[in-house]
Amino acid sequence: MKSSAKAACWRSGQQPMMDRVTPSDRVNYGAVLALAVISFMLLRKWIAGGVCKSCARLDGKTVVITGANTGIGRETAKEMARRGVMMCPKLITEDGFETQLAVNHLGHFLLTNLLLGMLKRSSPSRVVNVSSVAHIGGKIEFDDLFFDKRPYSPLVSYKQSKLANVLFSKELARRMKGTGVSSYCLHPGVIRTELNRHILLWYPMMKTILSLPMNILSMLLMKTPWQGAQTSIYCAVTEGLERKSGCYFSDCAEKDPAPEGKDDAVARRLWEESSLLVGLNSTDTPDCKRSS
Repeated sequence: MKSSAKAACWRSGQQPMMDRVTPSDRVNYGAVLALAVISFMLLRKWIAGGVCKSCARLDGKTVVITGANTGIGRETAKEMARRGVMMCPKLITEDGFETQLAVNHLGHFLLTNLLLGMLKRSSPSRVVNVSSVAHIGGKIEFDDLFFDKRPYSPLVSYKQSKLANVLFSKELARRMKGTGVSSYCLHPGVIRTELNRHILLWYPMMKTILSLPMNILSMLLMKTPWQGAQTSIYCAVTEGLERKSGCYFSDCAEKDPAPEGKDDAVARRLWEESSLLVGLNSTDTPDCKRSS
């Protein structure tokens, strides 16, 4: 049957489909496929960021890690880092603070200040804050830090808390200049962790991508927790990074933060406001002149 069909095709003056594919057609098909693959790789790079790895050791060093119960925090606890909360509903802590700013900034601010004496005595030492690319477009609303006057937005709140990480790291570097204590902040990338659990409440359409751990799109486009931990590790252990104190990193490389993260005046005011909120007095929050 197949032979007669092919013969009939020839008799009618038509060539079989495969015989009509010319070498130039194959080149075109290959180019389209290559373009699709490259486009996908660039899309993943844009969404998840790059991957880096550090093999430096910390023999004899003491490391303090917070938020290490799951996700990149857990992975970094094996090799080192930190994480917080992301876009949760408006919740108030026992201290009366809005949760995202409290967990992502004020808790780290207080802990770091309480450890400054030990950090200086054990210098050279480093403080690494996990921020996010979400700090872009963020704003520290000093007149309404906890959304008491304005409608609550989980995204706006998250952006404020991540910008606070960048500004805190910058101001800490300024105040610790000459003490041997270095400060860094970073964007870990978009990562497959439980940190996205609240996003699904606000953006149900993302559930297909984010809710299933084995979802093919999330596997292809997002970093694994291990990959997401690498920039934290890089900032913590890379030799010679002290001269970059106060800088912002992503994919194991220094990157330029958003203009909002470069404002020295806002960074200083945030430090002072944070000191008042967590109950630190002026003698507890060293200035660079007293530290150097």
